[in-house]
Amino acid sequence: MYNILTLNKIAACGLSRLGDNYNITDDQSADVDGIILRSFKMHDMELPKSLKAVARAGAGTNNIPIDKCTENGIVVFNTPGANANAVKELVLAGMLIASRNVIDANAWANTLTGDDIAKQVEKGKSNFGGQEIKGKTLGVIGLGAIGILVANAAVHLGMNVIGYDPYLSVNNALQLNRHVKCVTDIKEVFVNSDYITVHVPLMDSTRDTINAEAIEMMKDGVIVLNFARGGLVNDDAIKAGLASGKVKKYVVDFPDDATVNQPGIIAIPHLGASTEESEDNCAIMAADEIKTYLETGDIINSVNLPNCSLPCDTVGRVTIIHRNVPNMIAKYTDALKAVNIAEMINKSKGDYAYAIINTDHPVTPEIVAELEAIPEVISVRVIK
Repeated sequence: MYNILTLNKIAACGLSRLGDNYNITDDQSADVDGIILRSFKMHDMELPKSLKAVARAGAGTNNIPIDKCTENGIVVFNTPGANANAVKELVLAGMLIASRNVIDANAWANTLTGDDIAKQVEKGKSNFGGQEIKGKTLGVIGLGAIGILVANAAVHLGMNVIGYDPYLSVNNALQLNRHVKCVTDIKEVFVNSDYITVHVPLMDSTRDTINAEAIEMMKDGVIVLNFARGGLVNDDAIKAGLASGKVKKYVVDFPDDATVNQPGIIAIPHLGASTEESEDNCAIMAADEIKTYLETGDIINSVNLPNCSLPCDTVGRVTIIHRNVPNMIAKYTDALKAVNIAEMINKSKGDYAYAIINTDHPVTPEIVAELEAIPEVISVRVIK
């Protein structure tokens, strides 16, 4: 029996995939094998010694202490692409409502009173004229699961699309509409776009991707959209751009003290993935990832360890999380000298590595103790 802690409400369609061999709890003091969460902040949480895996039902993992998890041999998963369509649709909505002044127009319409509202509407509507997106240029920074969908949809809406992603994978490139112009210099996005949308993870290297220098390069009246992470756009710079008229509108899905109740800023309360379909997709993917890892040791969509899998059809199976240093394979295979290794795989990701080893004989407690005695080994799990 596996114990799974849920730190947020997780869609039942996801949890039901775990099966009868899983006990679901919301008791944070319990000894659990896995955690499934959405936006709960885990940084101040005491991690159970029994914890083996954390699955984030969503893409961002800023709310999870990844370094701490890795040092404790805990695999962290996310669900890339599961909420991509939901975010894409809200990005398109953001472009449209910003272009047509829908928010301001709606607020004004709700102030109207009297028995001649239709006449007042006709008289006042000219104050809310907007622009069409067809024929305009959209710059997409980041061509991952969401960025690709946004770029492709914009092409179908008649926009010219410029895409920038220095780490564009072959698989993502194949999914990109042929009419999207990919550039190798982000400045081309800043200089040529009427709309700019950001879809990259928040890291030290991406923080303030849109800053004062970038805004200075942009067209007058540019509309900026941020449905990725708040820190990607510098609040002071965007407010200065709005004040000068360089930026026409800023649509942000991550409101903070600097961006609410500000002229020109459309603040949306983090609704990017808030659809029934998205929550279901994320819950299903997160449950499948954690179930697969706990039962087979295979890793799919981990943010701190490499994706790694082997057929699970031998007598014994052991997995090892270890530091990515020379001579490790020799060390742990020597510890396994009492059994015949049928097949194995060892993959690294940064400073850490993961091995799955299938054996023709059971992996005994004595072998496990010998593996755990290797200084660079972080954790050992016998799957069968």
